[in-house]
Amino acid sequence: MSPLFKRDLKKHWYIKYNNNGYPHVQQGFVLPPNRFEEFDPFLIMAEDWYQRGAFPDHPHRGFQTITYVIDGRLEHIDNHGGNSILEAGDIQYMNAGSGARHAEEPVEQDIAHTLQLWLNLPRSLKNTKTSYQNVYIEDVPRVKIEGGELKVYSGEIAGVKGPMNSLVPITMTEISLAKGMTYKHILPENHNGFVYVLSGEVELGENKTPLKKTGAGTLTFNENGKDESEFQITANSRAKLLVYSGVPLREEIVAYGPFVMNSMEEVQQAYRDFHAGKFGPPAE
Repeated sequence: MSPLFKRDLKKHWYIKYNNNGYPHVQQGFVLPPNRFEEFDPFLIMAEDWYQRGAFPDHPHRGFQTITYVIDGRLEHIDNHGGNSILEAGDIQYMNAGSGARHAEEPVEQDIAHTLQLWLNLPRSLKNTKTSYQNVYIEDVPRVKIEGGELKVYSGEIAGVKGPMNSLVPITMTEISLAKGMTYKHILPENHNGFVYVLSGEVELGENKTPLKKTGAGTLTFNENGKDESEFQITANSRAKLLVYSGVPLREEIVAYGPFVMNSMEEVQQAYRDFHAGKFGPPAE
């Protein structure tokens, strides 16, 4: 058996935050816009702190969202009668598909602190039916590792399968480690991946690149590989991080406002459809 492909950090950076004021208190991009080819199949990931009124009724088409609640309570309302409340550790997966219309608002006077990842859809799935899936923390498998724990939200990791069912299969794992512990995270070697440090300080990959809270980075990968790969994580202090991975789509991406399509004409058509009422009534 050949040795596993060993991953490193390819690029890394720290989040720059904007203090926007009420109701969208603060925002920073974990995955900044306009680096789609580098992040493929992921598009952007925003970290937000906000109060009610920041994200009322709005449309989407052509991609998926994965919203992870770090703190506070988040109410989801869609125009198909859906209504739910997510709390810390919960996730909502949305397939916007052919046209979603929803609102994402904190409950009462809460300040919601969330990470929202935009995950692209291939051309063949951009007109699929809109759907939502809530993944509650109590339903997420936990795997004990030496000096820590994994929470497997999506994909098959460490012998368990996460409950999130995205149309484009990905892995999403939250990794907690005690100071001084090392863990080797196993991922398909053809998955493009990235990491975000939620707390503490870690050393990542074969080169032991240091990264601390609010640090993010892309991982090396072997796009034509068919085996597994190994990503080494060592905690220099008590640490928690998220690792995401997925197979690149390698399709043309045109993103404008709330729509992500394969051409500008398709984006323009999305705007026409929305204004013509084809996305349905407001979410309220």
